[in-house]
Amino acid sequence: MLNRRTLLVSSAAGLPLLSSWPTLAQAKKNSVTLAMTLEPPGLDPTAGAASSIAEVVQYNIFETLTKINSDGSVSPLLAESWEVSSDLKTYTFRLRKDVKFQNGEPFNAATVKFSFERAAADKSTNKDKRTFADLRCRVADEHTIVITNQDIDPDFLFVLGQATSIIVEPKSAATNATKPVGTGPYTLAAWARGASVTLTAWKDYRAAQGIRIQRAVFRFIPDSAAQVAALLAGDVDAFPRVTPRSVPQFKHNPRFQVVVSNSRAKTIVAINNARKPLNDVRVRRAIASAIDRKAVIAGAADGYGVPIGSYYVPTAFGYVDTTGVNPFDVELAKALLAEAGVKTPLTLNMTLPPTPYARQGGELIAAQLAKIGIQVKLQNVEWAQWLSGTYGNKNYDLTLISHVEPFDLGNFAKPDYYWGYRSPEFNDLFEKIKNASRPADRARLLGDAQRLLAKDAAHAFLYTPQWVTVADKKLRGLWKDMPVFVNDLSSLSWG
Repeated sequence: MLNRRTLLVSSAAGLPLLSSWPTLAQAKKNSVTLAMTLEPPGLDPTAGAASSIAEVVQYNIFETLTKINSDGSVSPLLAESWEVSSDLKTYTFRLRKDVKFQNGEPFNAATVKFSFERAAADKSTNKDKRTFADLRCRVADEHTIVITNQDIDPDFLFVLGQATSIIVEPKSAATNATKPVGTGPYTLAAWARGASVTLTAWKDYRAAQGIRIQRAVFRFIPDSAAQVAALLAGDVDAFPRVTPRSVPQFKHNPRFQVVVSNSRAKTIVAINNARKPLNDVRVRRAIASAIDRKAVIAGAADGYGVPIGSYYVPTAFGYVDTTGVNPFDVELAKALLAEAGVKTPLTLNMTLPPTPYARQGGELIAAQLAKIGIQVKLQNVEWAQWLSGTYGNKNYDLTLISHVEPFDLGNFAKPDYYWGYRSPEFNDLFEKIKNASRPADRARLLGDAQRLLAKDAAHAFLYTPQWVTVADKKLRGLWKDMPVFVNDLSSLSWG
């Protein structure tokens, strides 16, 4: 295989090269087209809850102090190293000195302090605002930042590698949603609303020589049939988290690779606990017991999922199996509704975002709930409508949604979260979890929290999805597993 050095040496020796150009062109392929089901509403992951934002920008445009790897491990990124105090609450990070922002401004400890204090500010819309509110940042010197956490958090280094922890440049932070400025290897070249986002390699990146993909296009294709057509036509090189229903057409096609990944996502029928009669645990338990998880996995995820009985996944530390707390039992569900004094038919609305698992699963779940006298009115909404109406204004009874954040158990302790779940017992448990220094104690408390959420039937917990990526056979560097939703372009190359 020819490379640039081979070409220069051959030219100097006066050897003919014309016959090598086709091989050279193939070896030099340096662009990639990826597809996503949903278009991000903006490009600032600190300003919105949509996971599609990070799919485009995390580790590409924006960087974090630490980097989460495919296997869930954490490695240095903007921080070269760190030390942890004996009480496990204070972290001293030594920062890279060869970093600058894409607008030429310097990266230093002051920008880290600014980023985290901005995330915690009163007007912050960062979905992890409460996490940052517990932090205190002190600039020790230009390249050393000391961060003290109010609580002990064994996952703190992981948290600092998530999209909500990106380091932003103060002068440009306010316009990052449309004109993102980070320290990463790529910059925004174009955004054709409703169609695609194009990133190009930043020539002044500190490790620009190691970036093999120079141009990346993210296309937005929500329709499963169109997803298949784009892959087969070669219009798309890779489709991370493709609709599982599309997979059988590619499994035995030699042009493609199919990668099945574990995830930390939780697919649930979220229940508005603040609304009557859903504020009655018996009604919520009835809904949970009326749903056949295995049938939902087959129908909504085409078999790519593992049943869960609480808001926790089998691959996570401290997992306990709670699928037996609210088993599939139609007669039990009917009895619980009667015990709660609910007269059937009970009419509830269910909002469904545009993802195929939601649209496919919604029909199936509505049919299952109809068997116990609950008539579900399905409302198909676009992603922006779901974010504003369901998530923002809490205007829903039920919604089918997959929460992909790996460490978001604390959402149940947020009194204003869109679920409307409030439990002093859970709040107390979560405080103990945050401050447990011994792994054995933390595991026990995590198990107690899972059992409590299952007993309270805070939601109808369905399954943890297995994400499927279909890609060109020659594309290298795709993540095997997906502890977080990112498309790390710096790891990609053509083989």
